Amino acid sequence: SKSNPRAPFLAVKNTDTSGGNRGYLQDLRILVAIASFDFSQFPLLEEVLDSYQDVCVTGAIIDLYIHTVVPYTVGLIDMLNARLSCETMTVTIAVQSPGVRLNLVDCHRKLFYEKIDSYDLFIYSEDDVKVSPTTIKAYLQETRRVEHLVGKQPAEDYNIGIVRYEYNYPPDIIIDDKTRHATENVKRVYWEHLWKPLFPKSIDVAPQPELLKKYVFMQNHHQGMFLATRQLLKAWRDRKGCEFDNIRQRPGRKDNPSQPSEGTQRVWMSSQMLHGKSHCNVQQLIPMKNFGQLTVWHLPNKNYRRVGKKGRIGGGSVENEFGNKRDKFSGPDPSLPTEMELHLEMRRLYPVKATSETYTGIRMIDQVDRQRGIGRSLVGMSQQDYLQLLDERMDSYHEYVHRGGILGENDFQNWRWTRNNDG
Repeated sequence: SKSNPRAPFLAVKNTDTSGGNRGYLQDLRILVAIASFDFSQFPLLEEVLDSYQDVCVTGAIIDLYIHTVVPYTVGLIDMLNARLSCETMTVTIAVQSPGVRLNLVDCHRKLFYEKIDSYDLFIYSEDDVKVSPTTIKAYLQETRRVEHLVGKQPAEDYNIGIVRYEYNYPPDIIIDDKTRHATENVKRVYWEHLWKPLFPKSIDVAPQPELLKKYVFMQNHHQGMFLATRQLLKAWRDRKGCEFDNIRQRPGRKDNPSQPSEGTQRVWMSSQMLHGKSHCNVQQLIPMKNFGQLTVWHLPNKNYRRVGKKGRIGGGSVENEFGNKRDKFSGPDPSLPTEMELHLEMRRLYPVKATSETYTGIRMIDQVDRQRGIGRSLVGMSQQDYLQLLDERMDSYHEYVHRGGILGENDFQNWRWTRNNDG
């Protein structure tokens, strides 16, 4: 597989906090872990991968892991290889057992601490959060600014945070030629922070004298992701009562431990363990001056529609309807050419020639525990069916690698990655 060029370990020393862009991410070593259970949010994951390619072309060195439970087809990997060509970025699809279920979000923690001395920056996120070069640059600048304001060791009590936003498109219409004027009043909204008055019920000023009027924090500190430097990860590992490297289950209610008392496992691993006062108690900080640079787009753009619904944020009496995977929807015009259709036709008509060079594209590794049941995670699939699918796709991938990243005839036929064959 492609390996990143390794210069002597570099701790980024750029201390510019004025906003200069020149070379700020150059040679920065970043380890990214994304939890992406199956293909239900794959269109969003595609955008996330593109955004990390944007980070790579700024000069950063990125190793990105996708933790998933469904192996990718060779056709899909080949299409992604055609997109993700930055020389200092590697992508690894790490296939886990479906039996991990909600604990797929735990996989990043072991990975981070196993590789703690090989990277400058670590980023964990769900598969629907778009991180830009601006996000990373702002995080690094503000982390150094906090160190300057409070001192290097006291700065371990803080981490620069993230706020997710969505666009509040009218929820009751479809945007088309007839209704496109409805977007003129659409704005970014922070749906997780709606309590009024905003100060102090949703957001408040950091109380520490050194940070006063410079930083704020969110009362609801859920982020769906976090960034951390190597130094901070080590400090939180050794922090009394934190033990950030120790993967553990989210707290449960005393009267019903199966129900979360402080959020689900994904909330726990991305935010609550770190920022909760009864746990690591690391203060979230977001700069007032450039608050917008630490906001990220929550790509599903659907959660704002939940606000005011029964059992949701700002809940009311209107039921929040949930679908099931058996719901049927009318699709788009079938004449629309898909990227996969064009990609395969191009490869068939104008084949890429094999070279003597070693395959350097996306890696796919099998980390499935075959002794573990798959549970009810994959509807309509037995353990035997799943393992057969896994073996077939892994075998096809290894043949693809052996050919130097050249599609075989079977790959043109078996490109569909979803089980209902609607690709």
